[in-house]
Amino acid sequence: MLRYLLTLSRPRFWLYTAGPVVVGVAYAAAGIEELFTPLTLGLFGYFLLPANIYLYGVNDRFDREIDAENPKKSEGPEARWRDSTAVTAVVALSGLVGLALFPLTPQVAWPYLAGFFALATAYSAPPLRFKARPWFDSLSNGLYLLPGAAAYAAIAGAHPPTAALVGGWLWTMAMHTYSAIPDIEPDRAAGIETTATVLGERRTYLYCGGCWTLAAVAFGLLDPRLGALLGVYPLFLLATVGAGVDVDRAYWWFPVVNGVVGMLLTLGALFAMRGWIA
Repeated sequence: MLRYLLTLSRPRFWLYTAGPVVVGVAYAAAGIEELFTPLTLGLFGYFLLPANIYLYGVNDRFDREIDAENPKKSEGPEARWRDSTAVTAVVALSGLVGLALFPLTPQVAWPYLAGFFALATAYSAPPLRFKARPWFDSLSNGLYLLPGAAAYAAIAGAHPPTAALVGGWLWTMAMHTYSAIPDIEPDRAAGIETTATVLGERRTYLYCGGCWTLAAVAFGLLDPRLGALLGVYPLFLLATVGAGVDVDRAYWWFPVVNGVVGMLLTLGALFAMRGWIA
């Protein structure tokens, strides 16, 4: 059971929810003493594992028929939904545990926490089921930004900069739609429409490149160095497409790329905190 739940939670993608918490805390903290507190560790711990069990558990529960046609669920690092009362209970409990974050955080963080849980549910579950609605599937993946926004608000006591929210949301839109490219044929076979199935592979590359470029511009408004760092994504896309790298292979490189970019973002905030850079 434990092994299955770990597989369900997509360990390669844990940092997609916990990483933004680290970045948000680093940019919100006024000093080293604010980096490691019960609140920051609690936010990181929740969004590292329980949040992913809930997010992907809901996804797999309502995708069980579709996943029967998806080879990624049988031949890759993911698993098909195990329909049992115990698994359903663990997934539900993982979501309920997250409600404990509300009384522990200031009210300014609540919209971001509520947004995460609302989108994590509505993305996969009916009646909204955004993942099967072209454009909404892409837009709703701003949910991956919200843990970082919540962490920033909880520590700083204020909302994150608008440019960071816009840039981060665009980044998540591109990441999601790019990740849907390997699923174009299985989704079409199952009669599911997504942004990627509507655009097709070639135009989906253009869409992702456009979103990543706009994300870099938005972060560049905060600091040109941030814009340059985010510019690695459209360049990576151009390089892999130009070199003819299969999307199924390139897709699994992104956890490493995202980890390195997140590390550099965090180091930049820490260096600025110590006065090592302006």
